Amino acid sequence: MTRHPHRATATPAFRPWTTSRRELGEGLRHTGGRLVTVDILDGTLTALDPAAPGDGAVLLRLDVPLGAVAPLAGRPGHWLAAAGTGAAVLAPDGGLTWLARPGDTDPVPSRVNDGCCDPAGRFWFGTMAYGPERGPGRLHRVGHDGSVTTVLDGLTIPNGPAFTADGTVMYLADSAEGRIDRFRVDPGGELHDRTAHITFAPGAGSPDGMTVDDEGRLWVAVWGAGAVHRYTRDGALDAVLPLPAVQPASPVLVDGTLFVATATIGLGLPPDADGARPDGGFGHDGRVLAADVGTSAPPAHAAVLHPGAPGVPPTTAARQSAGRTHGEAP
Repeated sequence: MTRHPHRATATPAFRPWTTSRRELGEGLRHTGGRLVTVDILDGTLTALDPAAPGDGAVLLRLDVPLGAVAPLAGRPGHWLAAAGTGAAVLAPDGGLTWLARPGDTDPVPSRVNDGCCDPAGRFWFGTMAYGPERGPGRLHRVGHDGSVTTVLDGLTIPNGPAFTADGTVMYLADSAEGRIDRFRVDPGGELHDRTAHITFAPGAGSPDGMTVDDEGRLWVAVWGAGAVHRYTRDGALDAVLPLPAVQPASPVLVDGTLFVATATIGLGLPPDADGARPDGGFGHDGRVLAADVGTSAPPAHAAVLHPGAPGVPPTTAARQSAGRTHGEAP
């Protein structure tokens, strides 16, 4: 017997959480009791309140693309970020310390895309070509010492990744190829047993950002299809949630609410546009949307960098010790 996925009708009642629109809203994360999201091409990081709608506050603005961030464990206000063509530590004042820029060596102009931390605090991020070239995209991993290792190449538009709660499984989308792969992750962060987990039919949209809920199900923003899909652990599609926006890019689950970042890029929509688009769309492209779905997921994991790694400020104890060494009062 064929089991058809549950398709939500007009009600999961998605509502706009923000009024402002982002050209390429991405990297939506729940951390520190708030939501953070980026506009990749604008290089902005914005904080939103998950309890009350609003446009929030811009925390940082870079002069390079900003793909995603993770809070830096033990260093309030500091972030580990996919930025420009690589990875960097961002200080509260906007100061930036580069760890590495692997995209600089790509044969075509490249930039960062999505990224996140696994439960062990390693940061994973993708780089991709600005143009239509297929295959120059790569996945990179930032280790606890701040080293950046390229772990996968031959991709086109890497998105995600997303990890199970125990960190032993990683899902990675290649949006341009319409595929989500599944990997086994060993304790050292090495990838094994790559399998094609979910494949999208031509014209059915492209898998973009993802998250894994408390029950181990995978939620996928489907770019171009105006929907979020939910998959069981074995990769079966069991829910389709239509959105009032064509280009969803990044989902996150917080206390029973699904938030989704969306994008206006390529739609010809002015940033201050309101109401329906000229092509008859719903008019919420570029906004963060929200709907009550009764499912939650763990908050985003923090990045763990060991003391002495580039961009990591010394602890208070280390600063005091250094002061005493130089004859200063503690």
